[in-house]
Amino acid sequence: MKSQKKRIVYQLLALFLGCLGIHNFYAGYVGKGVAQLIMSLTGFLTGIVALWALIEIFAVKKDAKGLEFS
Repeated sequence: MKSQKKRIVYQLLALFLGCLGIHNFYAGYVGKGVAQLIMSLTGFLTGIVALWALIEIFAVKKDAKGLEFS
């Protein structure tokens, strides 16, 4: 079964808004999204958050429900 969410949308959100965790909110990973958002807004390890988002562009293939992106 496939998710109704598109992987390309997830990847573009991660590329352009990755430091804010918007891509994780889109995929349903609210906890990761909040962590990235707080870390970026407080200026705490912003470079690490950017690297984290970059890795997720290639590594994440499923949404929070375990369904593959369409």
